Amino acid sequence: MLPQALAGLAAEFHEVDVSEATGVARYFGIFHLPTIYLYRDGRFHAELQCEARPATIRQVARQLLAAPPQDEP
Repeated sequence: MLPQALAGLAAEFHEVDVSEATGVARYFGIFHLPTIYLYRDGRFHAELQCEARPATIRQVARQLLAAPPQDEP
């Protein structure tokens, strides 16, 4: 659902299996799954947290990516 919901907003998607890459989970403080982080031009913008509906995902992602980058979690 994410590739379709974020078409035009995201050029790439990277999936990490934190059960195999536990260092990634520790580094980002991931405690619940799925966890979706939005980056643009290599800079962190926000964690995407919203209802799992394509229109909602697209709207929230647009708002988050329009805001200035933040410090990584």
